[in-house]
Amino acid sequence: MRAESKKEKINVKFKPFHRALGIIALLLLLYVTLLPLLTSSAMFYSKDYREIIGEVKDGKEISNHIAPLAINKVRVVDRQLAYLLGEKILGSDPALGSKTELGHFTVQKVGDELYWVAPLLHSGFFKWINNSEGTDGYVLVSATNERDVQLVQSINGKPLKIKYQSEAFFMSQMQRYLYFNGYATTGLEDYTFEIDDNGMPYWVVTKYKKRIGFGGNDAVGVVVLDAQTGEIKEYDIDNTPDWVDRIQPQSFIEDQLNDWGEYVHGYWNFANENKLQITEGLTLVYGEDGRPYWYTGLTSVGKDESAVGFVLVDTRTKETTYYHQSGATEYAARRSAEGKVQEKGYNASMPVPYTINNIPTYVMTLKDGGGLVKMYAMVAINDYTIVGVGNTMRETMMSFKNVYNMADNRIDPNAISDRKVINSVVARIQSDIKNGNSFYYFTVDGSPKIFIGSSQLSNELPVTEAGDSISISFDADIEDVINVSSFDNLNLGDKK
Repeated sequence: MRAESKKEKINVKFKPFHRALGIIALLLLLYVTLLPLLTSSAMFYSKDYREIIGEVKDGKEISNHIAPLAINKVRVVDRQLAYLLGEKILGSDPALGSKTELGHFTVQKVGDELYWVAPLLHSGFFKWINNSEGTDGYVLVSATNERDVQLVQSINGKPLKIKYQSEAFFMSQMQRYLYFNGYATTGLEDYTFEIDDNGMPYWVVTKYKKRIGFGGNDAVGVVVLDAQTGEIKEYDIDNTPDWVDRIQPQSFIEDQLNDWGEYVHGYWNFANENKLQITEGLTLVYGEDGRPYWYTGLTSVGKDESAVGFVLVDTRTKETTYYHQSGATEYAARRSAEGKVQEKGYNASMPVPYTINNIPTYVMTLKDGGGLVKMYAMVAINDYTIVGVGNTMRETMMSFKNVYNMADNRIDPNAISDRKVINSVVARIQSDIKNGNSFYYFTVDGSPKIFIGSSQLSNELPVTEAGDSISISFDADIEDVINVSSFDNLNLGDKK
């Protein structure tokens, strides 16, 4: 009886203690659960989330910002094709291919050329053990020429070794290496492999802060890790080296643009009034100024085929410009291009915007089931029914211009400053048929250039002969074969 009584007293004594522990645990749980909600929720901070993108400037004409198309500078290689080409060159060296694998490809400008770049990574723990000093370089694939694929294993005769990487182990693993070298409590995101203009490899990592309690990730600079030596350098946005193409992570900008469009009238906007959202993700493009930008269309919530405008975000400074121009979304443009050759079953790549005679235009490749480029396509951004396809980029551009003209969207001869007009006499002219279209090649007195136009451009071309006086206009071009934008035979009809 005494033992039972004593035990009961002990239980009674500890009950208040257990209750106190339970209350403390409950309070801690509520604190951990509610604090992020109260300090970070868009329900309470919708205005802050909308403004984290910064000032969104209004642009006049997107064609003034997008790079004009140059035949030999068009991005005809996308990430998927770059990977196929990289795998092919890696497989050409069985010894190398058995111990390494390709990393993630990123597009970047190296000097004045555009390349896809991917590091060679360890293919497993035991491969790393046998090669812990690093993998043998990286793969470089030209974004404008699918035949230009390089396996870079040395710079100036000195072998390359990618020692610090995601697939390494212990202190060679780059995230762990940075963690134990002063960045344990620093927000780091977007480990991007980039090379400088001399070809030296680095990992460029975005340094970010949370602007809204526990949320609102915002880039404030970069940490640059030498992939060979492990040297670490930190830069703020203004002082980042020019060869670094991206400071602003794609995921950050996607979230910030969507928040900007979502909370236009605050959080409680269940009618979706004036709400905007990005279309098909972001594409890294290079503007007429040579700077890199994240590009995307904006569409009203619930609308899929048409965009109400387009946005360019500087990938370094986050300067954002919104162009209030309606047009086709990337998805609609791809479907339109695929429909043009639907009997072939080709798939269109992600469109890249360019300007052609001041016309904003999506340019893409058409690939077969194996991922190989078979044709090219151009789609007018302001009207996705205007489509040109061809077996070469030049043929595609001619087809596009012809369709554009036939749709009564006459190309403005004064749209660009380097338009030239020639009044001369035809020296020689010959025709050629491609994909059911008639193309006419001709030369004129006093010019070494060969000009080309189609019967869709002018019905006077098929009846033009050597010796006829003509007036033509074309874009200034250094190439030997030039597409004409207009053709007028002055000997026909009542022309004087």
